[in-house]
Amino acid sequence: MHYTTLGSSDLKISSTGFGCMSLSVTNPNESTRLLHEALNQGVNYFDTADLYDKGENEKLVGKAFKENRQQVILATKVGNQWRPDGSGWDWNPTKKYILQAVEGSLQRLQTDYLDLYQLHGGTLDDPIDETIEAFEILKQQGKIRHYGISSIRPNVIRIYVQRSNIVSVMMQYSLLDRRPEEEVLDLLAQHQIGVLTRGSLAQGLLVGKPAKTYLNYPEDEVKKAADVIKSLSTPERSPVEIAIQYVRHQAAVASAVLGIRTEAQLQDALSISLSRALTEQELKFLKNAIPANTYEQHR
Repeated sequence: MHYTTLGSSDLKISSTGFGCMSLSVTNPNESTRLLHEALNQGVNYFDTADLYDKGENEKLVGKAFKENRQQVILATKVGNQWRPDGSGWDWNPTKKYILQAVEGSLQRLQTDYLDLYQLHGGTLDDPIDETIEAFEILKQQGKIRHYGISSIRPNVIRIYVQRSNIVSVMMQYSLLDRRPEEEVLDLLAQHQIGVLTRGSLAQGLLVGKPAKTYLNYPEDEVKKAADVIKSLSTPERSPVEIAIQYVRHQAAVASAVLGIRTEAQLQDALSISLSRALTEQELKFLKNAIPANTYEQHR
């Protein structure tokens, strides 16, 4: 497994991260086994959120790593507040709520600190300075080591780059979503802010799931993207490895965070660390397969 320093932080994280959202909380023994196997194979970055399964996901992860907390980089997220009746959630990035919500995450994760605390979204209408103040207070209190945001909005990302001490941005990025390439990836690299990618298999559409429309791409272009990835695959290098190596060629990307629910998905994730990087010719071939999409909103 390869490890990368996350932005300007002191966190050395595995270049393949474990996205915990898909883990089954109704089959905790199997989910715990997958978490332990991943850790034993070198994965040390585990990403969850208080939103997932109404906190049950955090409980699962916290219990799994209670005995080896020092070996893992625990990341969770805040900002989506469940309604008391459980009917849904509302966006709440206020200082008061963040300072309150962190206590619940710490309790569920059975730890007294978080390695990375992320704002689970963000808009220009947020009380951004207040949000940043909350994260800075939590750092001073020792409850979090570092903070970041999970956002695909360039206008929001730019503000946090200017005003805050974020060390990371989690964003959707794949061959079928190249919007970050327009300006965000370079901006973050320049400011030594690490990128955590998600959705890099485009819901599996790049690696074998039947083609369908995705973002602004019609079904035929989605199929074309999957076909070019498949055409580069070999018995030694799978389509999953190629799809992830595509996002990892960017200097700003610290880790590709993959949603893992099954043994097969874990093995796919682990294989990436052993695969070779794409050549410039292969990158050009992939990029030329379909036109790059760009941001239409949140600019």
